[in-house]
Amino acid sequence: MTSADGQLAYDLDRAHVFHSWSAQGALTPFVIAGGLGSEVWDYDGKHYLDFSSQLVNTNLGHQHPAIIGAIKAQADVLATVAPAHANLARGEAAKRIISKADGPFGKVFFTNGGADANENAIRMARLTTGRDKVLSAYRSYHGNTGAAIVATGDWRRQPNEYSRGHAHFFGPFQYRSEFWAESEEQESERALQHLERVILSEGSNGIAAILLETVPGTAGVLVPPAGYLRGVRALCDKYGIVLIFDEVMCGFGRTGEWFAWQGIDGGVTPDLVTFAKGVNSGYVPTGGVLISESIANAFESQVFPGGLTYSGHPLAMASIVGSIDAMTDERVVENAKSIGSEHLAPGLADLAAKHPLIGDVRGLGVFWALDLVDDRESRQPVSGGVILQLKKALMDRGLLPFAADNRIHVVPPCIVTPDQVAQALSIYDEAFTEVEAAL
Repeated sequence: MTSADGQLAYDLDRAHVFHSWSAQGALTPFVIAGGLGSEVWDYDGKHYLDFSSQLVNTNLGHQHPAIIGAIKAQADVLATVAPAHANLARGEAAKRIISKADGPFGKVFFTNGGADANENAIRMARLTTGRDKVLSAYRSYHGNTGAAIVATGDWRRQPNEYSRGHAHFFGPFQYRSEFWAESEEQESERALQHLERVILSEGSNGIAAILLETVPGTAGVLVPPAGYLRGVRALCDKYGIVLIFDEVMCGFGRTGEWFAWQGIDGGVTPDLVTFAKGVNSGYVPTGGVLISESIANAFESQVFPGGLTYSGHPLAMASIVGSIDAMTDERVVENAKSIGSEHLAPGLADLAAKHPLIGDVRGLGVFWALDLVDDRESRQPVSGGVILQLKKALMDRGLLPFAADNRIHVVPPCIVTPDQVAQALSIYDEAFTEVEAAL
């Protein structure tokens, strides 16, 4: 690999590749030559700590040998198979996912990613309830397909509102409360009251599902306050609504639990769970819906009108088996939890105490966000220009960041070490110092 290879990769990208969520002419994409563990490097040989986990999906880091080996071994046996046939890798993957959920789940429907997982979960809820409407939060992202993007609450929904039967509500977020709450308890109580009012206003007997990211990710790593998820579960039970937890980003170790719901409110069990990303660290595109036995049983005699050519693709299934086995054997979920509580939580709190740009720090495990403000009193978000300066300062120092709106998300792989966290915290400190001095 040479600098010339890097230039070729860049030139080919700009000539032929159409990028998502972007005005194409303004792009200058970072070229990655390779990666290993929690690091990536460019064609000049400069290494970067990957504290973005790419799109918050490389939970086992880059090039984990267990996943790579599983994919290679499966390719030697059977590289593809139609979804109608039984396949050992698919069955083993489903068995492992169900075993980690610790709930009344009986089946897994495999998809090609998180968006179509949400599409099919919505379809299941509508078919089993005979209802149409889906409620989801304004601060959310559920994918870029027909129903998933309309279920999404952020700006990306607005140019794509072609799907029917969706309504939105505000979830809890005490730092920027919609409910004038002065405590976590108030925020939870008032958000639940608001949700019930929306349910009644939209017609409770017409609502098929409430779709929630257990911990909203792209919207800002919004850890729900105590009692909120349990309250949502109670509202769903009261009105006969299917509860869907979107764990595409927050699942499989990201919050220090196999599934995020297992560590919040003592564990609140949904009816359907959507997943992707961390289930195999994104090495092969895959996702799925974890289905409660009651919903799965509804399709014993009723046809499920949905399917995908690559549902349960054997290379993807092998990667899931390899990933879950490695995460279990290497105690990766436990590492994410201890990294969060013992290193990231205190380290980021110290960072916030030192830098006035940081208005709020929130998160769990290896899933954190720094909410950046012009002024802590007003909580006015910083401009995009400040975020661009921070990104450059971080990249210059060898850290690949994840930025969204006015936030820097701190989302390393679940295998990150204490030494790497310490190195990253030092880089964040230097970058904030540089940008604050310039401001």
